[in-house]
Amino acid sequence: MIVLVNICRLVLGVTFVFSGYVKAIDPIGTQYKIQDYLVALGLSDVVPDFITLGMSVLLAAIEFTLGLLMLFAIRRHLVSKLMTVLMVIMTLITIWIAIANPVKDCGCFGDAIHLTNTQTLLKNIVLLGCAVIVARWPLLMYRFLSRSTQWIAINYTILYILLTSLYCLYHLPVFDFRPYHIGANIKKGMEIPPGAEQPEFHTTFLMEKNGVRKEFTLDNYPDSTWQFIDSKTEQIKEGYVPPIHDFSIELADGDDITDSILSRKGYTFLLISPHLSQADDSNFGGIDQLYEYAQDQKIPFYCLTASTEKEIQRWEDITGAEYPFCITDETTLKTIIRSNPGLLLIKDGTIIRKWSHNDIPTSDVLQGPLNKLPIGQLPTNKMGKTIAKVLLWFFLPLILLVFADRTWAWSKYVRRKIKANQESLRKEEEMIENKSNKILSTFKTKKT
Repeated sequence: MIVLVNICRLVLGVTFVFSGYVKAIDPIGTQYKIQDYLVALGLSDVVPDFITLGMSVLLAAIEFTLGLLMLFAIRRHLVSKLMTVLMVIMTLITIWIAIANPVKDCGCFGDAIHLTNTQTLLKNIVLLGCAVIVARWPLLMYRFLSRSTQWIAINYTILYILLTSLYCLYHLPVFDFRPYHIGANIKKGMEIPPGAEQPEFHTTFLMEKNGVRKEFTLDNYPDSTWQFIDSKTEQIKEGYVPPIHDFSIELADGDDITDSILSRKGYTFLLISPHLSQADDSNFGGIDQLYEYAQDQKIPFYCLTASTEKEIQRWEDITGAEYPFCITDETTLKTIIRSNPGLLLIKDGTIIRKWSHNDIPTSDVLQGPLNKLPIGQLPTNKMGKTIAKVLLWFFLPLILLVFADRTWAWSKYVRRKIKANQESLRKEEEMIENKSNKILSTFKTKKT
């Protein structure tokens, strides 16, 4: 039972830490998913964006903190009960989405891992079973920290995950699991490999003859004596879907320039804004300076947006923008970068840099040709460095805390053991002395 409880504790802890962390580093992506649920419930116009963003940050913090507390067996009774309640709620939600299918992906693990609604339900049933077992026997979980030091781990975990979300909101997610990550070639991401699984469709035809209507398929299509009434086509198998499948760039007059941009040799700046009416205009001066630099260096610069002509005109009036605007799908733009506006630098169709509107390169950085500047080069080994930083800033302090706590607990045990041995030795000496005195007294009595 001890082994089973601690296996369940490990499964719950790792799952919740991972789920909470991938949500925390992409709070805007989690916000989009919450908004999808609200649309399915018909509440999208009732709940404002700042509430959904706050819900996104709070949900990530709760999951991550509960997972960490479970891993370290901190506040075992309370945490195990809270996790069970949370899993009951999440399981009920996934039963609903498995039946009603309001969203295609539950968003449990952000963009890191995509699960179908059925897979999500099965996953939650397993986690619920683990939570019930842990809640039934919480004291069987081995504790790494004594109660006197647990508050340090609790406060540090909450502070860390909240600061992580705020950092990624101000800049960009420290890990990018989307198909438009740095190093991805957009054109190759749109290709369908040879021999890939093709989608399958089923078509039925409604025909009429002598006042009698009947449905047919392509396999039993009737002769010309039947009159065609209607047809219906359903997709029964999805087939292979490329990672990038909705990317297109159109000019205001409708001309598609997607291939010309992605096939161009050299650099291209793409300013991304799903809706300019919601874009942050606090750094428009930096964007305009970057556009001037791009003109001087003969580098194409486009703003991709799903905004209306009125929104584009208003942005031009506010910021004095002179760069050309192109139309791209709103969902695609939200997927490309978690910033409004955000900036992409592509070279030969490959994304080599991404910036939030708070980090757009300034004139101090843009000194000389782009191919000779650090920002014009594809970063090397960024993933390894980022993972090392995460481990260094979060897990290493906790490991050191556990080591210090266990060392102190061991030293207290040793001190208690030494004190107990000394007390036992003292009592033994007193007993020997008492016996000696008693014998001596008896001897004196007999002698007398």
